[in-house]
Amino acid sequence: MKLLRRPFIWCATTYFAEGFPYSLVRQISSVYFKDLHASLPAIGMTSLYGLPWTLKFLWAPYLDRYGTKRKWILILEGILCIAILGFAAMSETALALQGGALLFMLIAFGAATHDIAIDGYYLEALDPKGQARFVGYRVMAYRLALIAGAGGIITLSHFFGWGAAMGTAALVLLCLLVYHAFFLPVAERETLAIRGLLSERGGRWAAGMGLAGLLLVAAFILCRQWAPLAAALAPMERLGRILSPAGWISLVLFIVLLVLLALRNRIRERFLDSDSFYANAFLTFLDQKRIGWALAFIVLYRTGESLLSAMTAPFLLDLGINKAQYGILSGTFGILFSILGALAGGACIARYSLSKTIWPFTLAQNLTNLVYMAMAYHYRHIFLPGGGAREVSLLFVGSVHCFDQFAGGLGTAVFSYYLMRCCRPEFKASHFAIVSGIMSVGGIVFGVSSGFLAARVGYWRFFGLSFIASIPGMYLIRFIPFLKDDLKE
Repeated sequence: MKLLRRPFIWCATTYFAEGFPYSLVRQISSVYFKDLHASLPAIGMTSLYGLPWTLKFLWAPYLDRYGTKRKWILILEGILCIAILGFAAMSETALALQGGALLFMLIAFGAATHDIAIDGYYLEALDPKGQARFVGYRVMAYRLALIAGAGGIITLSHFFGWGAAMGTAALVLLCLLVYHAFFLPVAERETLAIRGLLSERGGRWAAGMGLAGLLLVAAFILCRQWAPLAAALAPMERLGRILSPAGWISLVLFIVLLVLLALRNRIRERFLDSDSFYANAFLTFLDQKRIGWALAFIVLYRTGESLLSAMTAPFLLDLGINKAQYGILSGTFGILFSILGALAGGACIARYSLSKTIWPFTLAQNLTNLVYMAMAYHYRHIFLPGGGAREVSLLFVGSVHCFDQFAGGLGTAVFSYYLMRCCRPEFKASHFAIVSGIMSVGGIVFGVSSGFLAARVGYWRFFGLSFIASIPGMYLIRFIPFLKDDLKE
């Protein structure tokens, strides 16, 4: 029984349970609506299902204040099981389209809140060394969950229908719930009972707003089926091609944090005698030493990688790699090497500390851009007017791609651990929700420009510029807080 309580098991099961519902919503919803012959504009609006993950920082403080993270995990997994099972039953009825639009949003809100609880539990249950050691298990389990959702559940739906597929998904989560109920260790003491949440005015407001948002987004997606309204919303659709709704909110969140950071002294005086747990969750985050440098680093860390990842698939396909070959490279070897990189990264951080590994791992991640630049320059004749002989070495291309994924795993491990270091002990879930909400800002802003830039300057110059874009993030390592003595607290 002790073996089943070991961190290397529950870290894997909790983060599989985190990634699996995310996959059901973000990867499967568009396939589901396509099967039901929904309009393309309606399918495009499924990007709105990403909003709960971007906005989760708004209700994260309540999970810090009420109950324990373990209780929240069990409650939310139970809710998700019921919602997905209800989805399975509803998908075989005449309400499959309307009910699906509503239930996908319900699952999204539940899954995003579930993420808050799991991230907070990980920070509560493990000391800094344990957090570093098992960060690779988090990445591995999360990516396997995405494969199980996008690959396994969609495949089941093809052969047996959506009812059986979503029923299987509910069964998977139920098995995880049973394991967590019996073997997930108790990591913290309860301060206030969860039932007290609804008696708080803020809790009632959050519940009401959540329900209103659920109905509004579901109705919006369904209304895209109505042709006159679809035409009226066309400008918004074109705007959405530049940034997703979740992307815009991440960008706005970052700007708001910068304003609050500039005004934090006035805000601190305003709430000096306040006992508001909710306000203090945000103030304590902004009041940390050199937090401005940390925010800049979080935003800029993935700029080079975001530019590269946006153009990797088009580049390899333009080289002459066919879709089947690319699928094997990316879906099999790529994922394997990214998991190995994350596991190796976590082990090295635990052994040598964050301060000694953050620079070499970040450099390794960004050197991939130069490797792609060299490969693009080597094959530059293929992209000249009139083309050229497409004699491309699959071994060479595969080696570069695997190195890219392994180095990306190292970077993911060190970045994930750094995000944990930005969280104060009393507000772990709240602070992690904030940093995870803004970490994609740099990728959003730079990623949307990747196609235009690559088309204008060509692939090999583009990859060189993407490395240059990564330099500010690497330079900021000199100034960021939360690095020294990180495993000696």
